[in-house]
Order: sequence, then structure tokens, then C-alpha cells
Amino acid sequence: MQKGSVNKVVLVGHLGGDPETRFLPSGAAVANFNLATNESWKDTNGEFQDKTEWHRCVMFGKSAELAGDLLKKGQLAYIEGKLQTRNWEDKDGVKRYTTEVVCDMFTMLGRKMDSAETQERPKPNESEDSPLEDDDLPF
Repeated sequence: MQKGSVNKVVLVGHLGGDPETRFLPSGAAVANFNLATNESWKDTNGEFQDKTEWHRCVMFGKSAELAGDLLKKGQLAYIEGKLQTRNWEDKDGVKRYTTEVVCDMFTMLGRKMDSAETQERPKPNESEDSPLEDDDLPF
């Protein structure tokens, strides 16, 4: 890392859909999902305004497997990672770019899901991929 350089992302938002998990030829898991963050403010007329920002997120390895098993559409989640931009050529030879959050860890927030299947799964903060305890959350 260069001196004075930081690439750190911390987001708390709702999942736009269930994570899409796939496995690379090496056997490593990859999970992709979108996370929505919301901002509200009063404009100059005193009217409340809302803005939703969508973030493309990707996880790898054991974290990706856990995300695929535990995270569900609409769920509130805390994620940490870094921004990364990658490029590729589409089928027409046009160079495309995307910037995404490469997530190192996540913690499920909000109320617990009601399904018995979800209640039997381990909590993310019990894995080595999710080291934050509830008391360590920054809010």
C-alpha cells in the first residue's frame, strides 16, 4: 500500500436481491449482489427528498458461500471491503468498465428472519470471515 493511501468501503444497506453464487473452475465461490443505501434531506422548500444509491458488490471464498446461504433480498446488512474497477470487451468488441465493492466481510443486521431454515444457520459474526460483534458496530 502506498503511503497515505486508503481504499476502504463501509456500507449499511438493504439487499436488492438474493446473492447470485457461482463457483470458479478452481472451486472458489463468487457471490454477486446489489446493496441499496438511502439518503434523506430537506430541500430549500422544506420538502423531504430521498435518494437511493445502488452498489454492486462481490465476495469470494468462504465469505461468498456464507453470503449465498445467509443473505436474502430486502435484508439489512453491514459490509466492509474496497472499491475495484475492472474492464472487459463485450461481444461487439466494445470496452466496458464496472466499479464494484469487493467485500471482505458482512454482518446481517435488523430483525431475524422468520423461517426455521434461517434460524438453524450459523450467525455471520460466529465465523472467522465476520469478526465484528454486535457491540463493535459503528452505529
